[in-house]
Amino acid sequence: MSNFEVFYDYIQKLSGEILSEDDKLVIETYMKPRKFRRKQYFLQEGDVCKYTGFIVKGSAKTFSVDDEGNENILKLSIENWWLADFESFYQLTPSQYNIEAMEDLEVLQVTNAQVEEFFKPIAAFSSMMEVIKQNNAIANQKRVQAAISYTAEERYADFVRNYPHFLMRFPQNVIASYLGLSPETLSRLRKKNNSK
Repeated sequence: MSNFEVFYDYIQKLSGEILSEDDKLVIETYMKPRKFRRKQYFLQEGDVCKYTGFIVKGSAKTFSVDDEGNENILKLSIENWWLADFESFYQLTPSQYNIEAMEDLEVLQVTNAQVEEFFKPIAAFSSMMEVIKQNNAIANQKRVQAAISYTAEERYADFVRNYPHFLMRFPQNVIASYLGLSPETLSRLRKKNNSK
């Protein structure tokens, strides 16, 4: 399956609508395939996020670095997820985040102007965007709730329940940072969880 066929399948599944051949032509005209090697940046702090990228293959992390040099991970992304700092992407302001490939990464990328002008008129694409916005709003609300009211054990259990495949894709220190835990705490929780 080509990168574009993966993307068409994703749009049609989320939107429940079929893309026409004309729709596909528009998408292929403006979305550009791009490859990033492991540890290469899709976005660096201070740059404006000019593109959003749909991940066809690979994984990435979105993070900031504090004054002591610690990474604070905001998001982990794998296939069929989108890469961007959406505040920077929509408002064209310098990003506070880095987005780095954790594995070799293949994306289809597009600018905000192209989305607005060429993709929004595509019914299936617009429907897909609405579903994504709803899913993101729910996921962000759950993440905030977990951060402010869950114990470390509950945060880890919630992560394992919702993203079990991430345990094989991301290093333990990255998962610990994402959950707001020390690597030692995460290691203890994993051992406890595996012994059940």
